[in-house]
Amino acid sequence: MVNALVTGGSRGIGRAIAQALAARGDRVAVHYGSDRAAAEATMLDLDGAGHAVVPGDLRDPEAAAQIVDTAVSALGAIDVLVNNAAIAPSDEASHRVDETSYDTWRRTWRRMIDVDLIAAADLTFLVAQHLIARGAPGAIVNVGSRGAFRGEPDFPAYGAAKAGLHAFGQSMAVALAPHGISVASIAPGFISSERQAAKLAGDEGDALRAQSPFGRVGTPEEVAQAVVYLSSPGAVWASGAILDLNGASHLRT
Repeated sequence: MVNALVTGGSRGIGRAIAQALAARGDRVAVHYGSDRAAAEATMLDLDGAGHAVVPGDLRDPEAAAQIVDTAVSALGAIDVLVNNAAIAPSDEASHRVDETSYDTWRRTWRRMIDVDLIAAADLTFLVAQHLIARGAPGAIVNVGSRGAFRGEPDFPAYGAAKAGLHAFGQSMAVALAPHGISVASIAPGFISSERQAAKLAGDEGDALRAQSPFGRVGTPEEVAQAVVYLSSPGAVWASGAILDLNGASHLRT
């Protein structure tokens, strides 16, 4: 039995990841920040039994240890960690350098770096230590962003945090390989999650779909299937990889 912890698992991409892992046969700890009802709804919708919900506000520097301890207590162990939780781009989080006050700039940078990068690093440390102590193999998958490569002028802290997450994942891939732990990252493009529905239905929708030559945006289920692969024993040799998942909307060189 594989036990997986999915951060930000209550809705959107995280919910799709939890569903896909449960469909594979995993027991899943669905982490949530504030919406317990959504997390419980996700848990109840998962295939199989033995799943759990795990609270924890990742803006709190002490939350990571609580989340891992609660997940281990509920599941018995953690074999797979999916660092999915993030403060994502939104109108409220915009902080263009030429339009933002210094106070807003500093506050937004710290919030995004704390949640999108440092919390993921802390969770990775704790789960890695847990796996090493057990002498067990495992997998860690980070959900990053194409914004780490193409730039995010409206959300520079987000782009920087995701670039840092990708680089951190590659460092951990090297450090943890001797312990049988693989670490890989996914860099999605625009994804049609619940919080993006209004944007896709509005004036920006056609332009967003036109970014890809497929004429559409990605789906949470496509991200989830990538996580299923990268967290599987058959993907150990992909450790250190950053998988572009953007429908050819941004091509790295």
